[in-house]
Amino acid sequence: MKKSPIFVDFSLLRLNPHFRSIFIARMISVFAFGILMVAVPVQIHQLTGSTLQVGAAMALDGIGMFAGLMCGGVLADRMDRRRLILLGRTSCGLGFLALALNGFMTNPSVTALYVVSTWDGFFSGIGITSLMASIPVIVGRENLPAAGALSMLTVRFGAVLSPLLGGLIITAAGVNWNYLLAGIGTLATLIPLTRLPSLKPQNAEPSHPLRSLMEGFEFLWQNKVVGAVVAVGTLQTLLSAVRVLYPSLAEDGYGGGAFEVGLMYSAVPLGAMLGAFTSGWVGGLSRPGAMMLACVTASSLAIASLGAFTHLAYGLAALVVLGYLGSIASLLQFTLVQGQTPDHLLGRVNSLWNAQDVVGDSLGALGLGALARALAPLMAVAWFGAGAAAAGLLMCVGFGSLRRLPGGHKQDEAEGEPAEQAAGS
Repeated sequence: MKKSPIFVDFSLLRLNPHFRSIFIARMISVFAFGILMVAVPVQIHQLTGSTLQVGAAMALDGIGMFAGLMCGGVLADRMDRRRLILLGRTSCGLGFLALALNGFMTNPSVTALYVVSTWDGFFSGIGITSLMASIPVIVGRENLPAAGALSMLTVRFGAVLSPLLGGLIITAAGVNWNYLLAGIGTLATLIPLTRLPSLKPQNAEPSHPLRSLMEGFEFLWQNKVVGAVVAVGTLQTLLSAVRVLYPSLAEDGYGGGAFEVGLMYSAVPLGAMLGAFTSGWVGGLSRPGAMMLACVTASSLAIASLGAFTHLAYGLAALVVLGYLGSIASLLQFTLVQGQTPDHLLGRVNSLWNAQDVVGDSLGALGLGALARALAPLMAVAWFGAGAAAAGLLMCVGFGSLRRLPGGHKQDEAEGEPAEQAAGS
C-alpha cells in the first residue's frame, strides 16, 4: 500500500490551471477581506464611540451573508456558477470602493457602513456558494482533499497576517485606505477568475425557489452521511465561540491584558495553519468519518482543558491544538460534503453547510456568554468544553453511517449506496 505523504500536495496548483486561478484569486481576496474586517469596526467606533453599533454592523453582515447563502445555493444549481462567482466578486469590490468614497467625505455616513455591510454579506454569500459548488468539477472528486487543504492553508495564512496588515495601514494612512485597497484587491480577483470555463450545473431541474431550497434540506435529511457531517460541523462551529471568553480568561485566568488576548487570538489560526500544511495524510484515511468525529470530540476536550490551566503558556498550547484539530475536521468535512453530494445539489447543500457556520457561531457565542455570567471564566470554559465533548461522544455513537464510511475511492458510497441514490435522486 502506498504511504500517504505528511505535507499537503502542491502539485494540483501546477497541473490544474483553473484551480490555480481560483487559488490566486482566493489569496488576494483573503487579504482584501482581512484588511476590511479591521476597518469597519474601527471606523464605526471612531464615528459613534458605541460598541453596540459595531456589533450591529457585524450582525447585519451576518444577516446579509445568510440571505446570500440561501439565494446563492438555489441560483448555483440552475445558473452558470462562473457568472455568479464574477457577480459576487464585482458587487463586493464596488461596495468596498463605495466605503472608501464615503470615508473620504467630510462627514462619513454610518448608515452607509450598515448598508454596505449588508450588501457585502449578501454578495459574499452568493460568491462563496458558487465557488465551493464549482470545486468538485474543476479538480475532480479524487483531488478534493488536496484542494481543500490548499484552500484552507490560504485562508489560515491570511487570517494570521491580514488583520496585522490592516492595523498597520490604519495607523500609517487611515481607515479609508483599507477600503480602497480592499476594493481594488477584490476587483483584481476578476482577472484570474475570468479564465475559468463555463460551470453550468449538471441535470439542473428549475423549480420554485422555495421548493428548490427544500430539496437541499431533504437531501441532508435523507443522506445519512452528509446530514451527519453537517450536524458534526455545527458542533465544531459552536466551539469557535470560545473566543468570546479570551478577554476574561486573559485577565482573570492568566493575569494578563490586551497583549495576552492577542496571543490567544493568534494561537488557533497558527494551529490551523500547521494542520493544513501537514494534512497530506488525510486523503489516505480508511475511515475519514470516524477521524472527523474524533477530531471534533478531541477539540471539545482541548477547550475543556483551558479551565484547568492558570498559566498562559499552557492555555496557548491548548488553543494551538484546538486549531490543528479543527483544521483537520474542517478539511474532512469539506471533502465528505463535496464528495458525497450530486452535482445538481452542490449549490444548495453548500449554502446550507455554510449557513450553519453563521448560525452555529452566533448560538455558541450567546450560550457561552450566558454561561460566563453565571460562572467564573475558567469554570465556564471547562463546562462548555465538557458539554461539547459529551455531545461529540453521542454523535460518535449515533452516527454509525458516518463512522463506518470507507475512505479512498469508496467514499462515493454510503451504506452500500451511491450518493445519488442515497439522495433519492
